[in-house]
Amino acid sequence: MKVGCVKEIKKQEFRVGMTPDNAKAYVAAGHEVFIEKGAGIGSGFTDDEYKVAGATLIDTAKEVWDGVDMMIKVKEPLKEEYPLFHEGLILYTYLHLAADKAQMDALLDAKVKGVAYETLIERNHTIPLLAPMSQIAGRLAVQEGAKYLEKIFGGEGVLLGGVPGTPKANIVILGGGSVGTNACKIAVGMGANVTIMDINIQRLEYLDDIFGARIQTLVSTDANIERAVAEADLVIGSVLIPGKAAPKIMKEKYLKLMKPGSVIVDVAVDQGGCCETTKVTYHDDPIFIQEGVVHYCVGNMPGAVPRTSTIALTNATLKYGLQIANKGLEQACKDNDVIWSAINTYDGKLTCENVAESFEGYTYTDPRSLA
Repeated sequence: MKVGCVKEIKKQEFRVGMTPDNAKAYVAAGHEVFIEKGAGIGSGFTDDEYKVAGATLIDTAKEVWDGVDMMIKVKEPLKEEYPLFHEGLILYTYLHLAADKAQMDALLDAKVKGVAYETLIERNHTIPLLAPMSQIAGRLAVQEGAKYLEKIFGGEGVLLGGVPGTPKANIVILGGGSVGTNACKIAVGMGANVTIMDINIQRLEYLDDIFGARIQTLVSTDANIERAVAEADLVIGSVLIPGKAAPKIMKEKYLKLMKPGSVIVDVAVDQGGCCETTKVTYHDDPIFIQEGVVHYCVGNMPGAVPRTSTIALTNATLKYGLQIANKGLEQACKDNDVIWSAINTYDGKLTCENVAESFEGYTYTDPRSLA
């Protein structure tokens, strides 16, 4: 198979979908690998490293898109890339279609086989291609929240762990999944008072077993959220329903109850955000202030640490990518039925049920009936 990777064009996105080691693995498996020149520079990988790995370097992204059977990326394609789609192309990347109808329509119109990292569900119900970025985003959420609590950024001027004789900051984490758990690790390590909420009692029991008396666990209800955020210095939104738009559990009306200069970090922004006031921001202008509350809503948080993020992501994606390249998407799915869950678009049909439910007028088609 001809496998390609291009430079990400999303604003300030420095990750890359394939490392030189990945390229070497695809070449060793008998595939041709085509890399746009400069694709890996942002993550610290030179063109020479890809060349030594056996990849062919290509001058332009269009030439790569036009010539490959399978494109491996990090972020969802932007509108400038829609004309580069071609029928039958396997697009292996994050798609986040529930928050991007225009991209979904473009994939459907071009009959692209869209394989989304964020909806691949393993047999043990984990999301292995989302997990590494969730871990990074969760840890970054506390780091960024701590920074924007500083007065010079509009924050209230609070140190998360305080010092002897001063109050510690109160951190509220909405969602106890991978993002929330990793945020909790950093928040506890920095000495803050931490409350974490989830709708799943078993998950709260698990978190209580891990962190014990160092955290407060609460069932995620409107009443509990409203009370908790009123006392919060930092709120981290980490709610996820795979493939679906994030539920808006952090209401706009709660902002009036919050402390002036408190901070919200909405990690769910890729799926539309779990705060009603969320709007996408970028690394060069990451915050806005509404009702006196600082909002950090960067849509590609792990892109801030691209070397770590790229290595972590590609460690996870290579396994499934090789299966798809070696056997073709259809046979790979038949041999490993987990991969079915990652197919969001196929032959002009919408093949992810949660995405279909996010839009009126769209119907779900089981990919097994098409492949």
